This record gives sequence, C-alpha cells and structure tokens, in this order.
Amino acid sequence: MLVKTYGSAVYGVEAMTITVEVNVLKGSGYYIVGLPDSAVKESLQRVESAVKNNGFYMPRLKLVVNMAPADIRKSGSAFDLAMAIGTLAADEQLNNIRALEDYIMMGELSLDGTILPVKGSLPMAITARKEGYKGLIVPKANCREAGMVTGLEVYGVTHIKEVIDFFMGQELEPTVVNTREEFFHSQYDFEFDFNDVKGQENIKRALEIAAAGGHNAILIGPPGAGKTMLAKRLPTILPPLSLQEALETTKIYSVAGKLPENATLISKRPFRSPHHTVSDAALVGGGGIPQPGEISLAHNGVLFLDELPEFKRTVLEVMRQPMEERKVTISRAKLAIDFPASFMLIASMNPCPCGFYNHPQKACTCPPGGVQKYLNKISGPLLDRIDLHVEVTPVIFSELTGKQTGENSATIRDRVIKARDIQGERFTGHENLYANAHMSSKMLKKICVINNAGHNLLKTAMERLNLSARAYDRILKVSRTIADLAQKPDILPEHLAEAIHYRTLDREGWAG
Repeated sequence: MLVKTYGSAVYGVEAMTITVEVNVLKGSGYYIVGLPDSAVKESLQRVESAVKNNGFYMPRLKLVVNMAPADIRKSGSAFDLAMAIGTLAADEQLNNIRALEDYIMMGELSLDGTILPVKGSLPMAITARKEGYKGLIVPKANCREAGMVTGLEVYGVTHIKEVIDFFMGQELEPTVVNTREEFFHSQYDFEFDFNDVKGQENIKRALEIAAAGGHNAILIGPPGAGKTMLAKRLPTILPPLSLQEALETTKIYSVAGKLPENATLISKRPFRSPHHTVSDAALVGGGGIPQPGEISLAHNGVLFLDELPEFKRTVLEVMRQPMEERKVTISRAKLAIDFPASFMLIASMNPCPCGFYNHPQKACTCPPGGVQKYLNKISGPLLDRIDLHVEVTPVIFSELTGKQTGENSATIRDRVIKARDIQGERFTGHENLYANAHMSSKMLKKICVINNAGHNLLKTAMERLNLSARAYDRILKVSRTIADLAQKPDILPEHLAEAIHYRTLDREGWAG
C-alpha cells in the first residue's frame, strides 16, 4: 500500500515541504531514495526500534521510502517521525486514521519512541501555513517557536504514541502563543545601561550617532579604557525591533538551532561577539549544508569584533562584500543560499602592540614603525566601510569615583528613535533602506547638500588634516545623522565639524 506523509526541510532561512512516500511491496529489504544523507539513511534503524518498542512491527515485505522532490539533498534526522507514521499506515497497522495530507510532522525519534527537538521549526510553520496545511506536529521543545504562526494548528508532542493516538482519533491540545504580548513585554528588559559608565561622554555621543544612523564604528584606545563595556551597551540605545525584524532574526536563530527551549520571538537586537580565532566559515556561514554564520546571527543587531587586528586578515576581508550588500551568498555545487546580514559593525582595538600609543600618562614602548605596522593589519577597504573612528581615553580618577551618573539608555534611545523616524520618512519608497549609513552615492548628492560655509570647512579639513578621499562620503553621511539628531533639516557647518572629528584613522601621519 502506498501512503504519503509530509515533512519539511530548511534551506537557508526558508523551508520547503518534502513529501515522504512510503510503499510496501512484495519482496524484501528496506530502501530510502531521494538523495538522503547518512543521517536520513540511518532513520530506518531508529524507526524500527521505536515502532517495535511501542507494540507495533515493521513490515516483513519490501519497504521503499521516497523523499520528493528527489533531486534535492535531504539531511538530518528530523524526518524520522514522518517515516514512522507513513510506515505504519502503509502496512495497514493504523486504521480509520485522519487525513495525513493535512499535516506536516517533524521530529527525531529515539529508540524508545521519544521525540527529540529539531532545528528550523519557525520557517517550517510559516511554509505550512502558506501552503494551506491544517496543522504542524513538532517536538514539545519546539512548539512555542512554531506556535508564533497564527492560522495554523501547532501540536507539541513528546512521544510517538501521542502522534499515533492523534491520527487514530484522540485529540491533542494545540499550542497557543500570544506573540505580540510576550514580544512587547520583554523589549526593554536590558541587563546593561549607559548610566553605568563613568565619564566617556564623547564616546557615548559617538555611539549615539552610530545608533541613530546605523553607522559602523571603531573604538581605539589603551587597555582598560572601557571600549568593550561601551560596546556591550550599544544595543540598549538602538530602536526596538519591529515585529517583521524580530521574525527575520528569529528565523535565523531557529535554523541555526540557537533558540533557547520554549522560546518565542527574539525581542531584543542581537549582540554577537566572536573570538578573534573565528574561522571564515564561522563568521560568514558555510558548511556542506550551509548554516548561518556570526554576521547573519547579528542581523538587525550588532557584530562586535574585539581586538580587531588580532583577527586573521582573510577572516576580515570576507566581511567586505556582506557589509556592502547586507546579505551573504553561500554557493555550493547544486545550490546557492542567501542569508541576511544587515548588521552594525562595532570594532575595538589598541592603538599599538603595547597599547599605550597616545596615552596621556604612559609611554609607548613599541619600536619605530611598530604602530603603523600594527594598524596595517586592517586593510584600507575594510576601514573604508567604517564611518566613525573614535579615540577612547582612560577615565580619570575623579570621574571614576564620582557619584554623578550620566544619561540612562532610555533617554538616549528616545533621541535615536526620533532620528530614525526622520530617516524612515526620508527613505519612504526605497526598499530595504532605513538608515543614513545605507545611502548610495547617488542619493548622497540629493540628500546631503551643504552650504558654502560647510563646503569651505570640508575643503579645509581635507587639505589641512590630510584626510583621504574615501572619508568624504562617510563625513557627509555622519553629518546628515548628526543633523537628524538635532532635528535640523539642513546640514550645518557644526554638524560637518563633528563628523570630521570622527575620522581619526584617515589622517595621514596619525600613527607616526
């Protein structure tokens, strides 16, 4: 007898429905076809044990399992449940069952029939609803994740016996998640706050500008000056995620298997801080079946690279195109997968190997040319994509021990949100363009218009400070953001002057 059940496979951050056709024929032997990988081929051993340990038996005839479409590689152990139910139905051990074609089922089976968690439940649920299925059966650990999708019955199960009983007529309780309530309730629950930071008002200002315009930034200063502490607090002043952004981010974490158990939507912007020993594939994504890397896990959030010159140069160079395109394409022989990668890059570094170049009290002990050699570990094209170069100086003792606290994150975030609202109106009608940092050169000429005084100031700065040509566009974008923060329709000379101040590494001779 031929029976069809339905599963789902994840490619990139999207899911594709897989038809699991099970046929019992005359003959002997068990066969799986349809480009299965080793984990899928081993499924029949798990299915056989789970079935026998729950009072059923495997067919004594020839069993053929086809996974369609047959020209796409199937991987992982999540098809176990669909195969098991299909096998029992094809062997007529289940009678008067519900319509199998109404449900997608996914889950890895242990030998006793326990159903183990799978990756990618959220994109599976989205696809199931889109294609008109009545319900989705997933492991209990994944049911809240899938339950965020409305208009689809989601059932969380812990054992194959529950699924068998369900198809034989018993009812299961569908999972209901109040996505909006849970999402908005936890949006502002942060562990860190900017009022924890003593002093460093100029650095806070620079990070506020970065947050308001979506600009990349690099913090340069000696050890212990507070670079990492400041960077960790940047997500607290970014605008809250919209529901659409939260859904995009949650899909990536679902595919990567990094959502915590019983999680729903990710409500806060991600903050990823990979170690400097990270590989190319771990940073941008890859693998035989491509998985998202750190830059995709930082989508709609912050990617923090601490001690930037310590990263391998090849690792940093592979980020250049994703930073420009805001997506990364992983190509393999039979498929190419796009992962979103719209992130803010925040980097930190010491100014030299010893860390004390330009330090107000301590002398630099690096040999002649050592500072320049250290900075040259970071390529010009990568620095070209970083808008703000911020010097971080040590906090003096009186500020460190003082009782006065600075602005909290909520106050700064309100100003950032107002600036982003201005940009939202400005870029209405432009797809995937939300912040000043993403403007093209063509748009720059229309939007970042400066008066004669500003033109003369910029010309003088370029000549006297020996600023490189690549700094020109960045200065205009940052000055536009500064004007937005000040609620000014035009870019004024004072806005340009502040933007010029944030181009430290473009000054020829800065490193001696």
